[in-house]
Amino acid sequence: MSEILAAPAAASDQQQRRLRVVRSGGGVDVEAAQRAVADLLTALGRDAESEHLADTPRRVAHAYAELLAPREFNLTTFPNEEGYDELVLARDIPVQSLCEHHLLPFQGVAHVGYLPGDCILGLSKLARVVELFARDLQVQERLTKQVAGWLQQHLEPKGVGVVIEAEHLCMSMRGVRVRGSRTVTSALQGLLREDARSRQEFFALSGVH
Repeated sequence: MSEILAAPAAASDQQQRRLRVVRSGGGVDVEAAQRAVADLLTALGRDAESEHLADTPRRVAHAYAELLAPREFNLTTFPNEEGYDELVLARDIPVQSLCEHHLLPFQGVAHVGYLPGDCILGLSKLARVVELFARDLQVQERLTKQVAGWLQQHLEPKGVGVVIEAEHLCMSMRGVRVRGSRTVTSALQGLLREDARSRQEFFALSGVH
């Protein structure tokens, strides 16, 4: 897994706190990936130099490079001057990732909520954080915990809750071949884990019963 870095970014308003969020580590070696895809096609009994497959290694390599590259972004927080202390929840955030066991996609939605502390966050940034960790070779359980843990660390709220519902093609296209089945995972931190009422409210608003 590559490392997620959050470095202070310039801010025009000193009351705002901004972090430049990037992923460190090496990216995809596109040329090596192309050679590997060509070898895989040959191993699968296909003619990698045929008219229809000749450009497939290039296409696949660039597709994986895109799928594994999250967009950098600025995480901007604002002072919670109104003292808002109720749950903030963004529902149905699209999630697309790659299963690290089969290199097949899984996709669905994430519901991300937090109980504000001293600061609040622009709502679009919740979706950005989900994408930041989803654009990797993943398992759903780890992805859910990473999003919750990262928000708890950098936003410092009173609590964080994350639920991800996703369909895995490694389960619907192969193996048991159960189409339409969704896996649901959750990760709770702070009051959303410790306080039963807060936890119940989060699950009720996220639509998870």
